[in-house]
Amino acid sequence: MKIAFRVDASLQIGSGHVMRCLTLAEELKTKGAEVVFVCRAHLGNLCILIKEKGYRVICLPSLGEGQLASIQGAGMYVGWLGVPWRTDAEQTLASLIDSDCRYDWLIVDHYAIDYRWEGLLRPSADKIMVIDDLADRRHDCDLLLDQNSYADFEQRYLGLVPEFCQKLLGPSYALLRSEFNEVRENLRERDGSVKKIMIFFGGTDPTDETSKALDALALLKRPDISVDVVVGQGNPHITEIKEICNRIPQVRFFCQVDNMAELLANADLSLGAGGATSLERLSVGVPSLIVAVAHNQEALSRDLGEMGLAIYMGRSSEVDSELIRNHLERVLADPGILLGLQKSGMKIVNEVGTKSVADVVVN
Repeated sequence: MKIAFRVDASLQIGSGHVMRCLTLAEELKTKGAEVVFVCRAHLGNLCILIKEKGYRVICLPSLGEGQLASIQGAGMYVGWLGVPWRTDAEQTLASLIDSDCRYDWLIVDHYAIDYRWEGLLRPSADKIMVIDDLADRRHDCDLLLDQNSYADFEQRYLGLVPEFCQKLLGPSYALLRSEFNEVRENLRERDGSVKKIMIFFGGTDPTDETSKALDALALLKRPDISVDVVVGQGNPHITEIKEICNRIPQVRFFCQVDNMAELLANADLSLGAGGATSLERLSVGVPSLIVAVAHNQEALSRDLGEMGLAIYMGRSSEVDSELIRNHLERVLADPGILLGLQKSGMKIVNEVGTKSVADVVVN
């Protein structure tokens, strides 16, 4: 079976789309699939990381960052492609046809791609799968995955996909790496007290929420609480953050880790972004304070807060160090809050989600 992924990472897009596609690719590879990635060479791309994972990468050329604003199309994410959608579709199609084989599946994970792009790519693959969590545009696909926990997730794609499209909706299909399954089997019992906090605001963290969180912890004046800070290799503030961490005795700094599940499981509380990593935190039962660092995270973050699965502090533009400190003081004073979040979270995430999705693709 031959499978192609069309997905991008950049300073604007972040790393989450590529990381979840890599998770699915790993599971598909164990089932005998040959996998290739098609990615555009944006600033902050993860093409080297994908190659290091053992996959062939077809790198599409990127326009300069200053040219993105002039690209026209539907939706607020149109500039994320780096070129007009038709140009991207034609280049992707040419790159796949030049591979001298027909693919069984083309898997697309991109907010700037819709039914028009997918329709033009039909000649390249027998079937098309879309990974999405916006439900804001039409798709021409045979399979759609939205792994997130929205209050109305079962109704979100009505009228947006063909009648024949199979939909995999909700956190029971969460694309979690195998390390999370292993950690779940040996989770310790938390009592609501906080001895260790983990900070991770995504692979790029363009608004530097990490520094805000570190400033909040300084205001908190709790040297008895240890802190693990994780950043991605594409974080533009990595040097400054590392310098801050080195000045604080109880803080450890990590970059582009492979043991995220272990770090989360060892934490009593997490501060992070309201994106795909929310499912990782829920899967190992770590309570979290979350910030929406991008527009596409706002609805999910709000719903997680309303469902009692996280504490939503607001959009990044609304959150400062003082607000984070206030939230920290509240949960530290009431262990029952964190216990409630922990128990609610683990119930909704299925540890076999990645395998379930791969089984549908392969079968």
